[in-house]
Amino acid sequence: MLRAFLAVELGDELRRQVAMVQEEFRRRLGREAPKAVRIAWVQASSIHLTVKFLGDIDESLIEPMRRAVGVAIQGHRPVFIPLERIGAFPHPREPRVLWVGPQVKWEESQEAQRLAALHRTVEDCCASLGCAMTLDSRPFSPHLTLARVKEGAREVGRLLAASGVMDRPLFVGTLAVESIALIKSDLKPAGPVYTKLWQAGVGGGEDG
Repeated sequence: MLRAFLAVELGDELRRQVAMVQEEFRRRLGREAPKAVRIAWVQASSIHLTVKFLGDIDESLIEPMRRAVGVAIQGHRPVFIPLERIGAFPHPREPRVLWVGPQVKWEESQEAQRLAALHRTVEDCCASLGCAMTLDSRPFSPHLTLARVKEGAREVGRLLAASGVMDRPLFVGTLAVESIALIKSDLKPAGPVYTKLWQAGVGGGEDG
């Protein structure tokens, strides 16, 4: 058995830009945060767009999943996501996750609808293989996790409100959803270690 998920990886330049935004965000919060606040920042090299968390799957499914997902996403076109705002889950007043993602207006666009259709295709494909933990009924929200607030969520919410960082214009770059990768996750004391097992091209693009 292995712990795995399907994801879109970042190109080198976009990863560099996201890391710069993350570091500035980290410095801003770090200067003002009281000692009670504990934030776990995601390593820049590990930042990705999760398409489907699979949990523990049998290694025998790796190759059948590669073939099935590859065929399933051939009928879709690549999607391009502009990363233009800082956000928080479940709410900025008491955030547990800090992220960068598209504007609300993009989430109402045809491009977002195409991404949602691609996500449903992957969900259905995983379900057909019997390796989906659950079928997520919530709309797919494309975001890159920058940090997780472990303690002091209300204090972080107050700092975010005071800084105005979530209201400022921002353009980090564009995330190109041109392939989907199966990533193995090994949980280590210093944090998870990710290993790409394969990738399948969207629209019949290059596999790997």
